[in-house]
Amino acid sequence: MSSRTSIIVVTNRKGGSGKTTTAVNLAAEFAATGQRTLLLDLDTQSHCALGLGVNISASQLTAHHLFTAAGATLPLNAAIVRTNWKNLDLVPANTEFHHDNALNDDHILARALTDSTITSSYAHIVIDSPPSLDRLLRNALTAAHWALIPFVPHPLSGEGVRQLARLFFRIAMTTNAELRLLGLLPVMVDSRIIQHRQVQEQMSGQFGQERLLGGIRADIKLAESFAAGRPIRYYAPRSRGNQDYQATFANVFTRLSSAALKTSLTSINSSG
Repeated sequence: MSSRTSIIVVTNRKGGSGKTTTAVNLAAEFAATGQRTLLLDLDTQSHCALGLGVNISASQLTAHHLFTAAGATLPLNAAIVRTNWKNLDLVPANTEFHHDNALNDDHILARALTDSTITSSYAHIVIDSPPSLDRLLRNALTAAHWALIPFVPHPLSGEGVRQLARLFFRIAMTTNAELRLLGLLPVMVDSRIIQHRQVQEQMSGQFGQERLLGGIRADIKLAESFAAGRPIRYYAPRSRGNQDYQATFANVFTRLSSAALKTSLTSINSSG
């Protein structure tokens, strides 16, 4: 994969964890900075299209075509849909896809993303993964450089993060040595709830305080923005949901920039 393109998978094995909301709004933030961004939806709920106000026709090729015998040879760019938002494109999901039918290959997506028409066109690729520990999630982790894990600060969510972390480290040790943990993002946070504080403290203790990316407070505007088909920065720019995602994006962008600089310096030193 091209070093010019950062590939981020937004993942949590539990549904309702703010995964798709985070993927859509993170992609929108990258695009708003003038960097061409591709949002790739592997979740068969197909909510990325909903969050961007994109109508998907029955004949539209999707990300899930890659994982079928009939679609395995199709180039990924054949499934790209333009959105109403400048610099932001989408590869939608197929709501009819059955995960059990996926080809037995963890590298399908990684190969698709090596296509020069993809790597030369996009500065960032954001993957919304399915909320399950299956072949498609393994493909997403195998293809990505970074994993971002949103979670609701609830005991069940905490256990889901730990289960996902085990798969993450297994992939990083076997099929994708480039995979790094970008961070854990608490969502739907209410600091007045003792349990929310306790779970965040547990995550901090297990993964390190530096891995926690602030937090996204509970805000009905985030749900409303999805219903309106508009990223939160355009739907409600003064909302606390947008303020929190802006702060999260700034943190993410800093981490990516720092990592890119470190890689560049390592390359220069090794070549010298």
